[in-house]
Amino acid sequence: MKPAPFAYVRAKSLDQVFDLLSEHGDGARILAGGQSLMATLNMRLSEPQILIDINHLEGLSGISSDSETLHIGALARHSQVLVSDDVVRMAPLIAQAMPHVAHKAIRNRGTFGGSIAFADPAAEMPAISRAVKAKMILQGRDGQRSVEADDFFLGLFETAIQPDELLIAVEVPKIADDGRSAFMELARRSGDYAIVGIGVQGRLDGSRTFSDMRLAFLGAGDRPILASAAGDALNGKPYNDNTVAAAQAALDSDLDPMADLNGPPEMKMHLARVLTKRALTAFAA
Repeated sequence: MKPAPFAYVRAKSLDQVFDLLSEHGDGARILAGGQSLMATLNMRLSEPQILIDINHLEGLSGISSDSETLHIGALARHSQVLVSDDVVRMAPLIAQAMPHVAHKAIRNRGTFGGSIAFADPAAEMPAISRAVKAKMILQGRDGQRSVEADDFFLGLFETAIQPDELLIAVEVPKIADDGRSAFMELARRSGDYAIVGIGVQGRLDGSRTFSDMRLAFLGAGDRPILASAAGDALNGKPYNDNTVAAAQAALDSDLDPMADLNGPPEMKMHLARVLTKRALTAFAA
């Protein structure tokens, strides 16, 4: 199937982007890597009046860090994030999850910010952004604002980005010096969307006691899910089979997976519990 007709503009500045968004409203779509957008266009799930190509805007693709914060530009390609030493050092969970994002060809074009903004609940980066306590930097004509990842994802493909705003960067606090992380997902084939996945970040002290645990799930609801009850079941408890079993049981309060082509909710809940045990085992290793 071919997309419906649309106009195309290669934006030369943010001001031009905001002018076009103001003029066309819901009829405008932002084109970054296009790896999700083009599929929806070809299937006519999206029929915009105009595509606004932001790929040539300067200053939106860099990756940098200071002593406390990792800064990832919205136009940084997945492949760029994958090999960044700053990402490995500051946010290892992102580095662990990135090889699971689709295939190399898609990672070469797809953008970090595009994945976040599209907010597919089965995608890796939206869930990981919650596990690592990311902040989304949104730019409007009148200035910038930041939104915590926990407040950013509002529903199925719905975010806190306003119609006249653009996601320009993601900021991630440096993982604690004694912090640990682990990522697991299950997919039918390598590169497919995950049936379910989990990203874990937190601490395990010298007495093997959990603290600051954040467990984020993909493919387990209408948005990336932070499993707060499971985290509470772990914090302050020692790593052992009983504690892990308590975290698995707590998922009943956290997750509400939807039926899809991969299977029913009951299957996804079972897989989420399996992955939780595997991820915590890797986390504690």
